[in-house]
Amino acid sequence: MSDDRQRIVDSVPQKGFFGHPKGLFTLFFTEFWERFSYYGMRAILVYYMYYEVSKGGLGLDQTTALSIMSIYGSLVYMSGIIGGWFADRIFGTSKAVFYGGVLIMLGHIALAIPGSIALFFVSMVLIVLGTGLLKPNVSSVVGDIYSENDNRRDSGFSIFYMGINLGAFISPLIVGQMMNYSFHLGFSIAAIGMFIGLVVFVATKKKYLGLAGTQVPNPLAPNEKKKVFTRIGIGVLLVAILVAVGIPTGFLTFDSFVLIVGFLGIGIPIVYFTVMYRSEKTTDVERSRLIAYIPLFIAAVMFWAIQEQGSTILANYADTRTNLEFFGFTLSPAWFQSLNPLFIITLAPVFAWMWMKLGNRQPTIPQKFSLALLFAGLSFLVILLPAYFGGTDSLVSPMWLVLSYFIVVLGELCLSPVGLSATTKLAPAAFSAQTMSLWFLASAAAQAINAQVVKFYSVDTEMLYFGIIGGVSILLSIVLFMLAPKIQGFMKGIK
Repeated sequence: MSDDRQRIVDSVPQKGFFGHPKGLFTLFFTEFWERFSYYGMRAILVYYMYYEVSKGGLGLDQTTALSIMSIYGSLVYMSGIIGGWFADRIFGTSKAVFYGGVLIMLGHIALAIPGSIALFFVSMVLIVLGTGLLKPNVSSVVGDIYSENDNRRDSGFSIFYMGINLGAFISPLIVGQMMNYSFHLGFSIAAIGMFIGLVVFVATKKKYLGLAGTQVPNPLAPNEKKKVFTRIGIGVLLVAILVAVGIPTGFLTFDSFVLIVGFLGIGIPIVYFTVMYRSEKTTDVERSRLIAYIPLFIAAVMFWAIQEQGSTILANYADTRTNLEFFGFTLSPAWFQSLNPLFIITLAPVFAWMWMKLGNRQPTIPQKFSLALLFAGLSFLVILLPAYFGGTDSLVSPMWLVLSYFIVVLGELCLSPVGLSATTKLAPAAFSAQTMSLWFLASAAAQAINAQVVKFYSVDTEMLYFGIIGGVSILLSIVLFMLAPKIQGFMKGIK
C-alpha cells in the first residue's frame, strides 16, 4: 500500500458502524438513496416505454423497448469508465460521487416532466453520465477506508451491498404503486430519493470520511489539463455532428446504435486491460493480478447477462405471462423487481457471517465466482419449467418468478460483493478507481450483449431461450471451477 493510501486509512475512525469505520455509514446511506432512485425508476421504465400512450406510456414496440432497456443499462455501467478517469486524474472520488448525484437527480426530474420521446432521451443521458460518476467511485471509497489486509473488508462490502439493496427493495414497491396513477409521479419520487442521498453525503462526509476519496491517485500535470479538455471538447462536438447528420440520413438507426454499443461493451474492457497491463506505473505483481482478473471478468459478464434480464425479459414475463391475481390481491408487475434486493437483504448478513466464520477455509474468489455461474444457470432452467409442464397459452403462478429470483440471488451473493472487494485488492495502485469502473463494465458488456439476445425471446422460443442461456452458464461454471487453483496462483497472495 502506498504511503498516501495508508495515511487515508489511518485518518479515518476505525470503528463505529457495526464494528466498521464510521465512513461506512456515509457511504451506506448515500448508496441507499442512489439505488432507491435508480431502481425505482428502472422498475417502471420498460413499462413506460411500451405501454400505450392512452395508458401514460410512450407506445414503443415491445421488442424495441426491451432492447433500449438493455442498451440503457449497458451505457449506465459503461460510463463508469468516464467517472473513474475523472476521479483518478482530475478531482478524486469524493467529488465524483457528489457531481454524479446531481446529474442523476436532474435526469429523474426530466423524466418526471410529461413530454416527448426527446425529453426521455435527455433524461437517459443525464442519468447515464451521473451514474458513471457516482457508482464506481462510491465503491472505491469503501475500499479506501480499509487497509489492504483488514479482515473486515469483505464483511464491510457485504454490509455496503446490503444498503444498496435496501434502497432497491423499497423503491419498486412505492414507485410501482405510483405507476397505476402516473408514471411521472413515480419518476418524481425517484428524484426526491436522490436529493436525500446528496444531503446525507454532504452533511456527513467531512466528519466520517476524513481524507478518504479526496486524494487524486494519478493527477494530470498542469500542462496536460488544457490538452485533455480540448480533446474532450472536440470529441463531444464530433459526436454531436455525427448524431445530427446520421439520424436524418438513416445512417444512425436504433439497430446500428445497438451494434455500436455492443462493440464498445466488449472492446473497451479489452483496451483497458491492455493499457493497465502495459503501463509503466503497473508493477510485475500487479500485472500478474490483472491476468487473474480476466477470467473473473468473463465470468461476471456471463452472470450479469442473466441477472440483468430481471429488468427486461423477466419484467416482461411478469407483465404478460404471470397471473397477477394472487390470494385476492392484484400485484403490480413492477413489484417483482423488489424480489432480488429482498432476498439479498435477508441473505447478505448470512453470507457475510459465513465468510467470516470460515476464515481461511472459505472458497477462493474464483470458486465463489464458479458457484455464482452455477446458480445463475439454474435460475433460468427453473423459469422454463412452467412452459414445459403447462405450455405457453396460460398464465403461470408468480411463485415461479419468486423461485427464479431467489436462486440467482444465491449466485449474486457469491459474486457481487466478493467481486467488489476483489477488484479493490487486485487493482493497480495507479488505476484504482478505473479498475472499479472496469468491474462495472462487466455489467455493461453483459447488457450490450443482451440488447441483441432479447430479440430472440418470444412466447414460442421461451423454453429454448432460457435453456440455452442457462446451460451455457452452468458449463462455464464447471470450467472456471477447474481453473480456480491456477487463477489463485496469479493473484500473488490475495485471498
